[in-house]
Amino acid sequence: MLDTALLLLPDFLLIVAGWTICHRTALNRPVWDSVERLVYWLLFPVLLFVSIVRSPLAPAATAGLAAGGVLTVLAGIALATALRGLPGIDPKLQASGAQVAFRFNSYVALALAERLGGAQALAWVALLIALCVPVCNVGAVWSLARHGGHRIGAELVRNPLILATVAGLVCNLAGLQLPTPVATTLSRIGAAALPLGLMAVGAGLQFGGLRKAPGLAAALLSIRHALLPAVGLGLGLLLGLPTGQAQVLLLFAAMPTASSCFVLAARMGGDGPYVAGLVTASTLLGMIGLPLALAAFQALHGG
Repeated sequence: MLDTALLLLPDFLLIVAGWTICHRTALNRPVWDSVERLVYWLLFPVLLFVSIVRSPLAPAATAGLAAGGVLTVLAGIALATALRGLPGIDPKLQASGAQVAFRFNSYVALALAERLGGAQALAWVALLIALCVPVCNVGAVWSLARHGGHRIGAELVRNPLILATVAGLVCNLAGLQLPTPVATTLSRIGAAALPLGLMAVGAGLQFGGLRKAPGLAAALLSIRHALLPAVGLGLGLLLGLPTGQAQVLLLFAAMPTASSCFVLAARMGGDGPYVAGLVTASTLLGMIGLPLALAAFQALHGG
């Protein structure tokens, strides 16, 4: 359990580093505005494209797992959207933070899967990422575009994260093999996405941001760290998944939210500091929630 918590610690330390550099050095807010644009328009899309192109897809053997992953994300989208109708909810904060409830940190998911289940678990998580990243991004962009008065269709069509994901899936299904120099170059570009994205979260962090709407924050984080793990655990049983796939589904459902939530909110006119606070809180909760979720799984399955 301690190993799982420690695996999330570097992410949180990168957030702290970003805040410290932005607020305590000459590399202040204008620098990080440029970093956010670089991450959003280039680094994250390249990382998504390369990861999906390399992900082995085996639909016949993993149909149940794939269905479970998509249903988990859809449940999160539905629950986060339902919050909009509650009295006293700020529409801008809800639109900005809704994505936190259903998006997931794919880098942590890949790292944990490899530790827990080796290459097979890694392949299963890669499949979930390939299928669920488009769903998550559509849900996130739709929420922000709807509130901001953007044309939702246009925002979806030109969103770099969605374009990169679709391109990756098309290339994967077409059997495209990138030449080694190209693959190596793209991998190195994409490798910068995670640390810079997390540091950008820290740079935009205002520790009082969650005080704008603590009730909404509690609801969104409860969906992400309590309801969705319960959904993942239940779907594993309902769909009759093999033990290994059921564990991967629960792992996926219990992930802390994606660090790029802040970048997307900042670039689409949402409340960046509020989302940054949610991302930080989610990372902290993940350090506690993931070990607890896996312990519950082991108790249920007699592990």
